[in-house]
Amino acid sequence: MSNNSSNSTAVPEAKSALNRFKFEVANELGVPLTDGYNGNLTSKQNGSVGGYMVKKMIEAQERQMSQGQGGQF
Repeated sequence: MSNNSSNSTAVPEAKSALNRFKFEVANELGVPLTDGYNGNLTSKQNGSVGGYMVKKMIEAQERQMSQGQGGQF
């Protein structure tokens, strides 16, 4: 079976940091995320982790931009 996922990392060097961040967020939210298969989790649980990750990344970028250190898009 081939993997047709569009869920790829834009910057491959950041993959391990994003994975650590995902587990950090899951822990903060109380989602029992494990390394490997997580089919036992609900869509709501998985979605909350992804949504909170995005929220925290946006906040960090806004903070960086407000300090004049942000790059241009």
